[in-house]
Amino acid sequence: MPQLDTSTWFVTIISMLFALFIFLQIKISNHTYPSNPSPKDITPTQHKTPWQTKWTKIYLPLSLPLQ
Repeated sequence: MPQLDTSTWFVTIISMLFALFIFLQIKISNHTYPSNPSPKDITPTQHKTPWQTKWTKIYLPLSLPLQ
């Protein structure tokens, strides 16, 4: 049974890692980031909902009187 020649594995793995590094650097460099993000005005807005103006009560089935 012939023995597996592993003498080129080191060069293959290093060249693959180098190619992946270059590929990722190119992908990241083509990505556009905002240069100077401006702060947004955060003012709370009041939403008028029907249940804010009147009192409501939730009746659970167990709290109802027995019939």
